[in-house]
Amino acid sequence: MKRLLYLITTFTIILTWSSCRNDFEFSPSTGNLTFSKDTVYLDTIFANIGSSTYNLKVYNNSDEDISIPTIQLSNGENSGYRLNVDGISGKSFENVQLLAKDSMFVFVETTYNTATNPLPTTEFLYTDAIEFDSGNNLQKVELVTLVKDAIFIYPDRDNTTQVIEKLTLTVDGEPVETELQGRELLPEELTFTNQKPYVIYGYAAVPAGETLTIDAGARIHFHANSGLIVQENASLNVNGALSNDEELLENQVIFESDRLEPIYSDVPGQWGTIWLFENSQNNIINYATIKNGTVGILSDGNADAVTDKLTITNSQIYNFSTFGILGRNTSINAQNIVINNAGQSSFGATLGGKYNVTHSTIANYWSNSFRQFPALLINNFVLDENNTAFLADLTEANFNNCIIYGNDNPELIVDEIEDNSVLFNFKLTNCLLRFDNNSGNFSGNNYDFSNTAHYENIIFNQDPNFRNPSANDLIIGETSAANNQGNTTFATQVPNDILGVNRTVSPDLGAYQHVIFE
Repeated sequence: MKRLLYLITTFTIILTWSSCRNDFEFSPSTGNLTFSKDTVYLDTIFANIGSSTYNLKVYNNSDEDISIPTIQLSNGENSGYRLNVDGISGKSFENVQLLAKDSMFVFVETTYNTATNPLPTTEFLYTDAIEFDSGNNLQKVELVTLVKDAIFIYPDRDNTTQVIEKLTLTVDGEPVETELQGRELLPEELTFTNQKPYVIYGYAAVPAGETLTIDAGARIHFHANSGLIVQENASLNVNGALSNDEELLENQVIFESDRLEPIYSDVPGQWGTIWLFENSQNNIINYATIKNGTVGILSDGNADAVTDKLTITNSQIYNFSTFGILGRNTSINAQNIVINNAGQSSFGATLGGKYNVTHSTIANYWSNSFRQFPALLINNFVLDENNTAFLADLTEANFNNCIIYGNDNPELIVDEIEDNSVLFNFKLTNCLLRFDNNSGNFSGNNYDFSNTAHYENIIFNQDPNFRNPSANDLIIGETSAANNQGNTTFATQVPNDILGVNRTVSPDLGAYQHVIFE
């Protein structure tokens, strides 16, 4: 009984104390709000593509509960900005209440619609402001975003059904309908220049028998689930050039996502792949940066092509959720390439084929999740859904003057299904390799490092002294174990490193000659 009386008394006191506050009397604001920032910068967007959501925090530091008469955009309903205040979306709000010593979030997004607002230039600052109250109590927070014009390539949409166009591809000379959203490039779209960025929705396909030429300095951006397909008898010709600025890369061709905000700058898996279909031919990539997708380059078939299916030089491939380069019974010639940060392998030479890789840095410092495969994977088979193996000749897989390293051990797997009817030829020469077999799990002829048919002048488990591998900076320093360890014959074949520095006198391993770090 006493306990019950105590609880009733306590509840009465609480109720009486609460009723002493008049929580429902809000005074008009007097222009004394404070903000987490004076200007909200929404970074960079393409015209007609929505931005990320940004936030502004609004503080009532007074001792009174207040009501803000109006919160609105300066440009009103015509503004390309959008607000969300207390969970309500709109462009203007009235009588927004804010308790004493409390705060609230205002969320901001923008889309610049060229249908109603033609772009004044190819790149400009788009501005507005959030106005709090009016008259003498008016306070403003500026809104700024950089808007870029672009050339958009996207599939058609049926006006009645709203179904998006699907790709029909040429396979063995016959049209094959797919479930991939996208379309073939038109004749006038077969040269990408550096005048404006390109934004691709769905998969853009190079028509059979045609060549897509990409000029130095071009920028190609892919939306989610988008990419580039080079069909049979078609070619891709990427004509990048050496840049003067290592950060701007003004002459490189850059393939990346259409999300330009800094938080997306190193996020894997934002788009699909550059897919070189079987019987595409003479694909050449020089001075390209390819980043932030699912597979950087997927090259299928044509292992016996007279001219290698893909020749890639002086290029960087970073941040892919599965493979940087995935070859499937194909032919690839690579020089001065740098690959890092892949969810499976940085370089997969699978289902046999022909691979010649010289003065390249194949690293994998993936940290987003567990990865099943090493930086470099070599095999001669593929398994179908029934776990049945299909084998093909590995006619050659030569890695010369390379660095093969990463944050796992080992960073090389040579996985062979033995069959006397199938060739399996590979060799690593003058390479810095992370491979420690203390566990004894790796045995057999393919891991006999004394066998000069497969391994020659290998440096094991010594520090490559990368400048900052977690940031994809794989330039080596003066204490690198790769310094002056290159075979001069291979160095003569690739006389300059990826930055244009001559390497013929004292060649270092990998794509870079070493520098002295500051």
